[in-house]
Amino acid sequence: MNSAIILAATAFAITALLCLAGLKAWTGWLELRRLELARPEAAAEAEEKDVGVRIELAAVRERLKKLEAIASGVEL
Repeated sequence: MNSAIILAATAFAITALLCLAGLKAWTGWLELRRLELARPEAAAEAEEKDVGVRIELAAVRERLKKLEAIASGVEL
């Protein structure tokens, strides 16, 4: 009888601790998202970086086309 009560109490305690840990993680994640959304300049910075990467990628593609043309013997 005592072992059943101890086992049930232990299972309840473990479940409660897991629920509390999950709740703490969830509230922390929500707070992080709130902070990210509160910074509108962060989105603008990310967009500017994307534009820079696209421009660089276009330049690399253009250079690659020129090199392929040179390799095939076509004059530009």
